[in-house]
Amino acid sequence: METITYLKSRVNTLLLMMFTMFMSVLNFAQETSAGGGAVTTEQKTTTTTEWYADPMYIIGGAILLIIIIALIARNGRSRA
Repeated sequence: METITYLKSRVNTLLLMMFTMFMSVLNFAQETSAGGGAVTTEQKTTTTTEWYADPMYIIGGAILLIIIIALIARNGRSRA
């Protein structure tokens, strides 16, 4: 019984390795175009800025934080 489990494990490993190599060869073997000629593509570059790198969000967040701290401090004084 142990031999059958061992053989199944080895066969599965071999099949997985063969499948991986086949997919790798298939990916590298693809041509650039149907005619085999060179393909020219036009590339467009776009620049994006993350929201946290925009100074307006940083300033707005700082103002909102100051307002929240002031409201919390004001509520603390009125209860005393």
